[in-house]
Amino acid sequence: MLRYILTRLGHTVLVIFGISIVSFIFLHLSGDPVGLILPQDATLEQIAALRKKMLLDDPIYLQYFRFLTSALQGDLGRSIYSHQPVVGMILERMPATLELAFAALAIALAVAIPAGVLSAVKRGTWIDTISMSLALIGLSMPHFWLGIMFIMVFSVQLGWLPTSGRGTFLQLIMPSLALGVSLIALFARLTRSAMLEVLGQDYVRTARAKGLSNSSVIGKHALRNALIPLVTVIGMEFGFLLGGAVIIETVFAWPGVGRLIVQSILDRDYPVVQAAVMMLAIVFVTVNFVVDLLYVWLDPNINIDGSAA
Repeated sequence: MLRYILTRLGHTVLVIFGISIVSFIFLHLSGDPVGLILPQDATLEQIAALRKKMLLDDPIYLQYFRFLTSALQGDLGRSIYSHQPVVGMILERMPATLELAFAALAIALAVAIPAGVLSAVKRGTWIDTISMSLALIGLSMPHFWLGIMFIMVFSVQLGWLPTSGRGTFLQLIMPSLALGVSLIALFARLTRSAMLEVLGQDYVRTARAKGLSNSSVIGKHALRNALIPLVTVIGMEFGFLLGGAVIIETVFAWPGVGRLIVQSILDRDYPVVQAAVMMLAIVFVTVNFVVDLLYVWLDPNINIDGSAA
């Protein structure tokens, strides 16, 4: 197990390292922040002096090496505009992003798993048809469009919920729902497919032949094994939540890392964007690492190398 954990940690480090290289190169190819910092009537001498001060004239590999050296020491730089340490800026907003992502994930799982199980058990009935039809509709709706519709209906027309901000439970409802609806659809369809496959296995038929109740067969024997592919998708879709939160945070003025990234991209504030991408990547690979460990708990027949025992 220790070897497995160390191997996964090594993969995590390589992934973060690769993300840092790609994001650093693309950000620096997107444009020159000097033109946004200085006034439009700045002279060539002023532009050259600022570029020299910011070390932007150095080769890009040297700039990256300097960034990587500082990052390994816990220093991800300072914002070009506010001059604040970017680590502090991101950590201040990270709880809001994680709150939104986990709330959307909790809503998706709470709705999707019962719906998927019920559709599998009632396969071919009107319950199955309605559930999967609603899932298909939910999967087809972009979350940013859904967020705007929520604001128009529940805030503007009905006045039930606040349009933006963070701090109360009511302010969390619409952004988390907008972010989680497509996941509800995906998880419900996946749960249904996995349950149908598991319900046809020999051990499930054996459990029924022993006289176990239907709820016991489904809950104790079938559902646990059906959750294995769902756990895999949850790990991958967590990246979707973090990426989708960038747009949802902008729509609902949610003070998270996503909104900070959007503003920093517009300002070409390289240090903030670079650090935010890296920290979100760390969160993402950490969640996937935990998902890998959950495999063993869900199915003891799975070895730590991922093969069946």
